[in-house]
Amino acid sequence: MTDRLVELGGSAVLGEIAEIMGAEHLLAARAGHPAAATRLIQIITRVETEARALGLDIRGTQPSPGNIRGGLTTIEEKSLGATHKGGERARMEDVVAYAGPITRKGLTVMDTPGLDVESVTGMVGGGAQVVVFTTGLGTPTGNPIAPVIKITGNARTARQMADNIDLDVSGIMDDSETLDDAATRLFDEVLEVASGRQTKAETLGHREFAIHRRNPTI
Repeated sequence: MTDRLVELGGSAVLGEIAEIMGAEHLLAARAGHPAAATRLIQIITRVETEARALGLDIRGTQPSPGNIRGGLTTIEEKSLGATHKGGERARMEDVVAYAGPITRKGLTVMDTPGLDVESVTGMVGGGAQVVVFTTGLGTPTGNPIAPVIKITGNARTARQMADNIDLDVSGIMDDSETLDDAATRLFDEVLEVASGRQTKAETLGHREFAIHRRNPTI
């Protein structure tokens, strides 16, 4: 869906730096210019350095217990999935600071923390008009400014949190739906929401909002 959006002249933004750690080289290889690749690697290095200064080893302690229960084994495996949200062909045209303006067509990576609400707040602050939020275990995250579309590839989550999930693409996992067909449904969903249709989060009144407090969040 990201590739289609970019090919049509649109802009997409990918956040949660700690979530792409271990697969950052794949995004860097798709950079439209060397400065973007360099900036991404610098941010990844900074986040990991800050974590180590606090006594945390992100690569050694991730994924989280919930991710492990879901079947993930390493931070690199998790990051491959997170990075894939940025598409396969879309060039990475820019890397911006938290809530930095999203000004270029193509893919932008934003320096946001991994915390869901803070990440969404930063991307919307930078100009994101519609948020597509992937969730495996389920989250009710919304936003008071931009609509948040919930999408899941977990059939159990789709059933148990049907009132929170906008799009169930678990068919990809059991081969009952192709990736291209799911992308078409998601693209149509984005267009309909952008045209005014309310998301589940909006209907339920979820308006979560959070920014950095005293220090940046990893």
